[in-house]
Amino acid sequence: MTLRVGLLGLGYFAQFHQEAWGRIDGADLVASADADPGKQADHRSLAGLLGERLDIVDIATPPHTHADAIRAALRARPRAVICQKPFCISLEDATAVTDEAEATDVALIVHENFRFQPWFRALKSALPRLGRIMQITFRLRPGDGRGPDAYLARQPYFRAMPRFLIHETGIHYLDVFRYLLGDPDGIYADLRRLNPSIRGEDAGLVVLDYGSGARAVLDGNRLADHPSDDTRRTFGELLAEGEDGTIELTGDGALTFRQHGSQTRETLLAAATWLGFAGDSVHAFQTHVVAALTRGGVLETTARDYLATMRLVELAYASAEAKARLPVEH
Repeated sequence: MTLRVGLLGLGYFAQFHQEAWGRIDGADLVASADADPGKQADHRSLAGLLGERLDIVDIATPPHTHADAIRAALRARPRAVICQKPFCISLEDATAVTDEAEATDVALIVHENFRFQPWFRALKSALPRLGRIMQITFRLRPGDGRGPDAYLARQPYFRAMPRFLIHETGIHYLDVFRYLLGDPDGIYADLRRLNPSIRGEDAGLVVLDYGSGARAVLDGNRLADHPSDDTRRTFGELLAEGEDGTIELTGDGALTFRQHGSQTRETLLAAATWLGFAGDSVHAFQTHVVAALTRGGVLETTARDYLATMRLVELAYASAEAKARLPVEH
């Protein structure tokens, strides 16, 4: 069975959705919709798109449109609705549409592709080699936030976001940490704005703590870069440290393991050039959805599960304001 897919929105990031759907067996992108007459869309409205008898509605429009688009898609009863992040305009908004989706037989899935980057999948498989995990640190260093023209060329709406680093970008890594280590017990955040040309924060530190003694640290700075020919391949560097060894991610996408006390590094994932976005993670995510819908399996980023990641975002901002560690309720 081939799933019929409709794409709502043809903005900057939707190009990666569109290209990836064209390479997935078992899915066929049959139509697109965008209100902008300058876009090469098949329809100018969601109503027109939903008339295509779709199995999957893929929403890649701005957050303020998400709730209404999801509700309209749910009424059309596709098998699944995929929604880009930021998921809706608030946690309350996202919770409401999640509740409504669960009252139907339509799967609501958030397009969270970072956990599908190949280095994070390989790291998850290799974590047992570390023994007791002490800390996982990701240093976010895309180097794209400098100067008065920051973000204008690619995603100019970044500049006006009152919450930026954690709400727009850091949420990916909070989700990755949940994927790797599970839900934390506490959170501490220290956030700041370095570029006066934008409205929101663009640097900061977020620490998640676990009852096991492990820590997950997001050290983010959008003005600084890291050594890579493409800083948007991995967006930064990672170090996972355990009692038995360390695993390191470098900007070329290579993942290596070093046993404690050794100077020798074993390659877990070789450096490579990938199609698509960030290790072809959009393709990997969409392939996962198709496989789960057609062959069975657990969907990883359902709307209900993603609400836990969104709650971490809210707690990060609350922690930064309070200048204190806050507990995470389970």
